[in-house]
Amino acid sequence: MKRLATFTAVDFLHHSLYAPSMREANGQIVVDVRAVEKSFGDGADRIHVLKQVDLQARTGEIMMLVGPSGCGKTTLLSAIAGTMRVESGEIEVFGNPLEKMSGGALTRFRAKHIGFIFQQFNLIPTLTVAENVGIPLLIQGVSSSKALKRSREILDRVGLGERWKERPNKLSGGQQQRVAIARALVHEPPLVICDEPTAALDAQNGEIVLDLFRQVARSAERAVIIVTHDNRIFSYADRIARMDDGEIIEVTEQSHQQPPQFIHEHTH
Repeated sequence: MKRLATFTAVDFLHHSLYAPSMREANGQIVVDVRAVEKSFGDGADRIHVLKQVDLQARTGEIMMLVGPSGCGKTTLLSAIAGTMRVESGEIEVFGNPLEKMSGGALTRFRAKHIGFIFQQFNLIPTLTVAENVGIPLLIQGVSSSKALKRSREILDRVGLGERWKERPNKLSGGQQQRVAIARALVHEPPLVICDEPTAALDAQNGEIVLDLFRQVARSAERAVIIVTHDNRIFSYADRIARMDDGEIIEVTEQSHQQPPQFIHEHTH
């Protein structure tokens, strides 16, 4: 599959690999998680999934949440995205306290500010690829013709421009994942939240997607948070937050003195 036509090597070098991140230039805090707790079940069956979690994400960075299965990564991601309420603590996204928003206000806030890439692709089988991608634009009131034009542009960038008329069931798992990624990016949300976005991708397409995420994160006032087990992509992170048993145990920064590299051997 050909590389991104609109994302040349010069663009990549200029915008992402060697340009200082907004994080390095005093990036603003866009996600502020403070003393958050979440549990499931009752009584003796109660399981504490998040335990006094504190975390911040800043403009201009890719942050990765890593850790063993069941440690609370996806729960934390869902709480930041506003798709799951927490029991205690505070979460602010772009200065807006999520716990104080009504359900309707939270839905409108997500539609405008957050692009969510789910571990399950959640594509609508009766819609074409381009129609699936354009859903966030239609929700915002963009006309069908403009939504289609923008959808085709972003599909080109993930290498699926020629498949825009097809139904999702005609695509491979990796191609469906790229459609889901395009859908999350089409409305240019300032916060992109990803749950295992490269799990179904081979090295070539995984590199395309990470290059695109990196370009997004280098845009002014934008940030990317990725939950992943995929150690092939760790070098793309500006910071890595390690979780275990519902807690953030370590946050490390990466200097990027060398360009990030997609590791072709996938180990768990």
